[in-house]
Amino acid sequence: MANTKKLSMKQRYSALTRDLDWEPSYVSEDELFPHTKFEGIKIHDWSKWEDPFRLTIDAYCKYQAEKDKRLYAVLDGFAQSQGHLTLSDARYLNAMKLFLQGVTPLEYQAHRHFAYLARHLDGPGPRFAALCQSIDELRHAQTEIHTLSNYNKYYGGLHSWNKMHDRVWYLSVPKSFFDDAISAGPFEFLIAIGFSFEYLLTNLLFVPFMSGASFNGDLPSMTFGFSAQSDESRHMTLGLEAIKFVLEQDEGNVPIVQEWIDKWFWRGYRVTALVAGMLDYMLPRKVMSWKEAFELYFEEQMLGGLFKDLEFYGIRPPRHVEHAIAEKDVLSHQVYWTLYSFSFAAAFTTTVPEAGEQAWLAEQYPDTFNTLYKPRWDKAQEIVDGGGRFFFQGLPQLCQTCQIPMVFTEPGDPTTICQRHSVYKNERFDFCSDGCKWIFDREPEKYVQAWMPVHQIYQGNCGGPSVPEVLAWYGIQDGDNGEYAGSLDHLDWQRWHASEPAAASTTKGS
Repeated sequence: MANTKKLSMKQRYSALTRDLDWEPSYVSEDELFPHTKFEGIKIHDWSKWEDPFRLTIDAYCKYQAEKDKRLYAVLDGFAQSQGHLTLSDARYLNAMKLFLQGVTPLEYQAHRHFAYLARHLDGPGPRFAALCQSIDELRHAQTEIHTLSNYNKYYGGLHSWNKMHDRVWYLSVPKSFFDDAISAGPFEFLIAIGFSFEYLLTNLLFVPFMSGASFNGDLPSMTFGFSAQSDESRHMTLGLEAIKFVLEQDEGNVPIVQEWIDKWFWRGYRVTALVAGMLDYMLPRKVMSWKEAFELYFEEQMLGGLFKDLEFYGIRPPRHVEHAIAEKDVLSHQVYWTLYSFSFAAAFTTTVPEAGEQAWLAEQYPDTFNTLYKPRWDKAQEIVDGGGRFFFQGLPQLCQTCQIPMVFTEPGDPTTICQRHSVYKNERFDFCSDGCKWIFDREPEKYVQAWMPVHQIYQGNCGGPSVPEVLAWYGIQDGDNGEYAGSLDHLDWQRWHASEPAAASTTKGS
């Protein structure tokens, strides 16, 4: 060890990672690493893997421990000072409920599957990189849970989040994405997560949305978001290195990788639909519209940057990318209206956008909001003013691939619902878009097995035939859902923010 201390960082990294590798003697290499052959990817020299970050375990743990100290200092100070009362509005927490239920379980699944890659990739370089990302993803899940657990003391809908992730209808969208990824081979998983999840989804989530958390007074969420984003930068670099490594190893890998990029772009893009609704509608104080975020982080950075680099290897922009661009003026409005229409079966509350929020939406979406969506919200407000609340009567048809209700419109025609279908083994399957249909047609045997929430409810597999029975099976308690103005969170928020005399009288009467 005395000599090890005199080595350079690059030498220490090599000694503690690659130099620990060995040639198998009593089993063949194919027996030791059986999972990297069946996808058709050819790797001729694993030593050509270039590590973007040469961190040893000791340096990595020291670096992450320092970040955790800063994060938990913020969490402790926020909790002790009753920081939840300084939020912009209790409505903000509806977005964080969706985050906890939909995103945090994905971090844990990523942790488990990168641990799998750390065992089953042939080369020591990518194995060690996968190990570091596995630890990162576990840390992200833990810090997100710890951060949001403080709000669980005061507000509903933050309990049973992992159970809800496995059962609740709107959470089948992110869940199906990861179920798809972890049931793929190791190289496809690297493309799915390193490209789609890291470059597309988390970039749009952890940067603009966490800025929104700060703007709405949620210092802990902003802190864990930016703490995680420094890791995400490393993960994006790892994803790009994985793509380049595979492409450089054999020309025959190029068409395989291209199809994976086509597939996982659209799968990831459909999951970002939830982020679109959160950014435009679920933050009381707006920081950036979905359209702005999409143009900056996808059109400029990915299409104008990443794919310019990959063009050298023969990779073109993803299939159906023009349809995603065509949806940027309508996506968030269609998604949030769906959440509003079905929030009687959700663990968060939804509201008609206030006048100031609608003015902001009209400014951000001058070509679509006032003409297409404001009349809908005006009608919903009339119902609320009359003492009612609009809910969709019935269950929606779901897309077989992304599992989102059929709410999206034809590219270029926001007044016509887009619906495609395929027939497989004499059974019809419906899709929300050309992208989802194309994905299904490539691998129909995989997607016919999808666990579709609406189908399962009709088959009696979700607690019973009535809404109360389904909600009990979901783990949603009375008061978690419904109109915000009548929710327990809203009543508590009003009581806590009342003047001292009023607060005292309210407490006596409760």
